[in-house]
Amino acid sequence: MSAMAGQAWVGAAVARIGPNAITQVAAVLERELGAAALVRLFEAAGLSAHLARPPTGMVDDREVERLHRVLRAELGVAQARRIGRLAGERTGAYLLAHRIPSAVQRLLRWLPAAWAARLLVRAIGRHAWTFAGAGAFTARVGPPLQLVIRHGPLARGDRADEPVCDFYAATFAWLFRALVHPNATVVEVECEALGAPSCVFELSWSR
Repeated sequence: MSAMAGQAWVGAAVARIGPNAITQVAAVLERELGAAALVRLFEAAGLSAHLARPPTGMVDDREVERLHRVLRAELGVAQARRIGRLAGERTGAYLLAHRIPSAVQRLLRWLPAAWAARLLVRAIGRHAWTFAGAGAFTARVGPPLQLVIRHGPLARGDRADEPVCDFYAATFAWLFRALVHPNATVVEVECEALGAPSCVFELSWSR
């Protein structure tokens, strides 16, 4: 399975990430569990300052790592995965509304799914520094098409009995359903929390 040329980026020198992995989680926690639970969980992660002043710029990816680890420890893996999935969906909607030009969206929807998928993956790769943090992103063109994040902040250094990067999976799925094919699915088939060397997200869609 070949890797798409030019699709590897390492952000170790900067180790910063876009704020959605924090702000969208906060919004979902408040909606699903209430303000008191939101405050308690952010305090446990050492992120209370982000409630008083939500970040609008890049944040230290270690903050994202702490937050998602606290969610799993305090809520259990199943509930943390649900919160991550909902936050990822909100992030996908945000990216469509604010970060991907409408002309690009129209082009991708017009193209055959396979072509649109390749172009979208390349665009994701160019902006991988905004979500991989100190990790690295690669794309395997397959088939199947796979997105790979190594040493990303969601699963870094943690252990679980199931994949835990639902925030990423849901964000990718939202974008691919909107721009490539309405039946697109994204499944995390390997996860560092399970001892794998990377977190691998496999994409597919009905023809």
